[in-house]
Amino acid sequence: MIGSIAIEKIRQEKDNLIGLAQKMWDKPEVAYNEVNACEWTAELLKHYGFEVETGYAGLPTCVVGKWGSGHPVIGLLGELDALPGMSQKVSTVKDPVEVGAPGQGCGHNLLDVACLGAAVGMKAEMEAKNLPGTIVFYGCPAEEVLTGKVFMARNGAFEGLDCAFAWHGGKANAVSIGSSNGLNSAIFHFKGRTAHAGGDPHNGRSALDAAELMSVGANYLREHVTSDIRIHYVYKEAGTAPNIVPDRAAVWYYVRGMSRPAIEDTYDRLVKVAKGAAMMTETELEIEFLGGCYNTMPNLYMSKMTHELMEQMEKPHWTEEELKFAEELNKQSPMYEQCKANGELDNGPIHTGVAPMVAVNGGGSTDVADVQQLCPCIMVNTATCNLAAPGHSWQITACAGMSIGYKGMLFGSEVVAAAALKMIEEPEHLEKATAEFKEATKGKPYKCPIPMDIPVPQPQK
Repeated sequence: MIGSIAIEKIRQEKDNLIGLAQKMWDKPEVAYNEVNACEWTAELLKHYGFEVETGYAGLPTCVVGKWGSGHPVIGLLGELDALPGMSQKVSTVKDPVEVGAPGQGCGHNLLDVACLGAAVGMKAEMEAKNLPGTIVFYGCPAEEVLTGKVFMARNGAFEGLDCAFAWHGGKANAVSIGSSNGLNSAIFHFKGRTAHAGGDPHNGRSALDAAELMSVGANYLREHVTSDIRIHYVYKEAGTAPNIVPDRAAVWYYVRGMSRPAIEDTYDRLVKVAKGAAMMTETELEIEFLGGCYNTMPNLYMSKMTHELMEQMEKPHWTEEELKFAEELNKQSPMYEQCKANGELDNGPIHTGVAPMVAVNGGGSTDVADVQQLCPCIMVNTATCNLAAPGHSWQITACAGMSIGYKGMLFGSEVVAAAALKMIEEPEHLEKATAEFKEATKGKPYKCPIPMDIPVPQPQK
């Protein structure tokens, strides 16, 4: 059976793989600061005989491991960054390890290792069968700010790939075929002039007024955009005291949508709103464009092939202790009653089967989308948390640091390895996936959302 050697190897190496995932859980690092995760990942790749490069494609915390030669060249997309403020113990109640500290609220410690484990398994089977091809594992930084892979794409990191696989832990075993939103991200900085707010307010020019007027204009803009557009924001800076006219204010905006043209059109209009706010308040405006990403474009042929493969594979077996832990987490979730009413919990607190392939479009975003614009690429999901866990939550952090997350992670390794090996051993699959990709991208060349003059963010010391 294709993948059997890879699966056996992944199971043999589970202690090393879980060990790396645990270290990343114990010491979570946010976007562009994944210094330890990069180093630890590089060490394990070297241990398994991969040619390793850190600082890849000009990103200091990007690590790549390569093995093999010739075609097909298959990419495996790991991720390294944690989420700010998501610190949590392995507990069924909300209990941070350190209040306000980062945590693995999206399970990227599992994500990095699932794809690394797939690479290790693939290598073992390719060596045993003397198969041609090249494995390229990417330890990607900064997915949570949606620019890591976009900078990588801009700098040529994915050139030469024949196809790629991404994996993400979640609430179900599934293969994603819906589309998620693309995005532009920017911080609008307003600069005014201080004055005594009570004594001589006429001498002040309020940067906060400008930021608030921009928000008013953005809210009116919402009525006049296509229905797929989402505009959301937070204030980064808003003054220091009520009796001082604020000379500095900053507001951070996301513009999301289902196509790059719709995003870019709305973003251009948002910039006009900001300029108008600056003009009305006689303040100066500086726009810090942080980047953007495409909407996802999963390869349907690869998705169907992988889904069929997943249905045939042995799924994780959950212990009574794990099921009890997940059930307690479900009861803590604000989605618990809804999930019960929908019948989602009828078969237990953790997903056990394989979800049907349904194209559900999501409101979130991922920079995996930019890789999907460059080669046939899919996202595989396996269950790594309780069924009622909200996204980006302390519940996901808790599961990512214990056996529920680790079992789902290793199953993800097995699925990705088997699917990638099928692309190598039965070349007709790659041919059909490539034909679909070429048809989908015909006349629509990839245009990186991040211009060349925007520097890659550096780790904070």
